[in-house]
Amino acid sequence: MDNFRFYVPTDVRFGKDRLKDELTDALNVFGKTVLLAYGGGSIKKNGLYNQVLKLLEKNQNNVVELNGIEPNPRIETVDRGIALCREHKVDVILAVGGGSTIDCAKVVAAGYYYEKSAWELVLERRTFNGPALPLVTILTLAATGSEMNSGAVISNLAANQKLGVGAPSMIPKVSFLDPQNTFTVPAYQTAAGSADILSHLFENYFKKTIGANVQDFVSEGLMKTVIKNCPIALKTPDNYDARANLMWASSLALNGLTGNGKDGAWSCHPMEHELSAFYDITHGVGLAILTPRWMSHVLSEETAAKFQQFAKNVWNIEEADAMTAAKKGIQATYDFFKSCGIPMTLPEVGINEEKLTEMAEQAVKHSTIETAAYVPLSVYDVISIYQACMSESAFI
Repeated sequence: MDNFRFYVPTDVRFGKDRLKDELTDALNVFGKTVLLAYGGGSIKKNGLYNQVLKLLEKNQNNVVELNGIEPNPRIETVDRGIALCREHKVDVILAVGGGSTIDCAKVVAAGYYYEKSAWELVLERRTFNGPALPLVTILTLAATGSEMNSGAVISNLAANQKLGVGAPSMIPKVSFLDPQNTFTVPAYQTAAGSADILSHLFENYFKKTIGANVQDFVSEGLMKTVIKNCPIALKTPDNYDARANLMWASSLALNGLTGNGKDGAWSCHPMEHELSAFYDITHGVGLAILTPRWMSHVLSEETAAKFQQFAKNVWNIEEADAMTAAKKGIQATYDFFKSCGIPMTLPEVGINEEKLTEMAEQAVKHSTIETAAYVPLSVYDVISIYQACMSESAFI
């Protein structure tokens, strides 16, 4: 296990109906002028917007709204949020939504103090270490884990770039996690969110570092939790326990618990970020399409034992032969995503072979997958993985 720092200062308020008695107190610590950040109309349809607004009005908060945050939040929206914060001298940001809303709010919070453009801040990536406005979140979608970590991913469609940035100052101060707020999430987004959670776990699980038993066994337990509860939530959207388990798994998958102490680059996320940057597809869907093909691509005599462990501990596959077990585990992963209603080829989400090479070059350029991934990936490797995603027949 490698050296690491585990810093997760978020005050998590998990459970039913906590906003009424706790939201305004959480905000009052930071001030009275609030930037209310949210996406489309979902929080208005389910009543959460009115509930939050009434609480803020009763608390005599000055409310400024940043609405219309995109599923892949765009730099122009970040710029708009920063301008609102500066104009109204915002004290605290309240992000109500899923990971995209929270990610946008994080970069708005940091951009408030940043002297250069917001995109230049994003380009600093993990080297950015400046201050940020305090952020409080109300989560409405189990997926990214952004409610309990420092990271954010922002898209610049003009440049066909989707990049991650993060700093300790961007970690939410308080996060309200009420599974009831995910009851109305459509099946497609529930499945995509679950794929995103699993991908975070896979990315941390398949790394070069050995001996990190705590991280790996926690990851396996969280994987099994998602695999058990996603189909329940799809069948019965208002099943509280299923939604609660998905929500908490989302937070724990990417708050450092399963990744710290295991150095190395993620593999599928850099490849998917290019799909989203060029085609603006749903992030979790792109990850689901890529993951089994990546697994198959990197499977070898050297990696078979880890995939055998994955097959046994996550999918309950008992096979003495490591390669056979590995292939069955990869197939089970593919079959699970497909059973959740996720499209499992790139043409199904509107992507053809036209830009595969350009996306592969960008995936390598904007990451360290060529040198630091579980199995290093060249541009040629990425192209091969993309090509394998073009049809179901290309699978193992």
